[in-house]
Amino acid sequence: MAQNFAHGNYSHTQKKVRNGGGRTPRDRARRELSQNFLVDRHAVEMVVKAARPSGLILEPGAGRGVLTTALAGTGAEVVGYEIDPLLVAELRARTKLKIVKADFTTIRPPREPFAVVGNIPYSITSEIVDWCLRAPELTSATLLTQLEYARKRSGDFGRWSLVTVESWPWFSWELLGRIGRDSFRPVPSVDSAILRIERRPEPLVHDGAAWQELVELGFSGVGGSLYASLHRHYGDAGPAFDLAGIARDTVVAFVHPDQWVTLFASLRH
Repeated sequence: MAQNFAHGNYSHTQKKVRNGGGRTPRDRARRELSQNFLVDRHAVEMVVKAARPSGLILEPGAGRGVLTTALAGTGAEVVGYEIDPLLVAELRARTKLKIVKADFTTIRPPREPFAVVGNIPYSITSEIVDWCLRAPELTSATLLTQLEYARKRSGDFGRWSLVTVESWPWFSWELLGRIGRDSFRPVPSVDSAILRIERRPEPLVHDGAAWQELVELGFSGVGGSLYASLHRHYGDAGPAFDLAGIARDTVVAFVHPDQWVTLFASLRH
């Protein structure tokens, strides 16, 4: 069942970066397209290792083809997507890689199992993640994102976001390594991280609509705690909270997604 995990934009453009004043058309294009090319070979190897590429791989933002080439070298079938016509022409001229000129977020997902791997533009992180979560045949997405975004979505801050909890029965989220800003050209103003989103072999819950209703109600902020937000709707939710190991005064962001699953099962019964 396709789930709706749409969430607010979490854009991080590189407008603070200055490269020779940013006055040439090429400099302006890099900023507008949020282009920061991965140039560190070790970082490329880290991404490939985290992705465990096999079968069909789609790469949003092929750029200069460094990651595309490394992925193709593993024997995977790689299709790179790039919106910049100059980069598309360059890649097609000097490689045999399959490069499609298109906005990745507008393409139709394949009807066969596939993975997404890419050094994605910070400015469209949310759009690409949403696209991945909505794709029925997606097996995993291994993405280079802004470090703060990866930490927020993976629970690395010790807190859990709405989009992570909403998608948790179907997808796991994991931060698999940090990539310093010096691994990119132009050098961005922030560090990056490898975020892996992987579809579970079997979902943890089967009633997606009821799960989403519970999570959205829990994140509504009524009363200041998860218990306060749910108590009015579910009546005496105390035993379910005890079973899930959630204290009555726990703020919703500090409830682990696995505790949500236990809570959901208990409240449903």
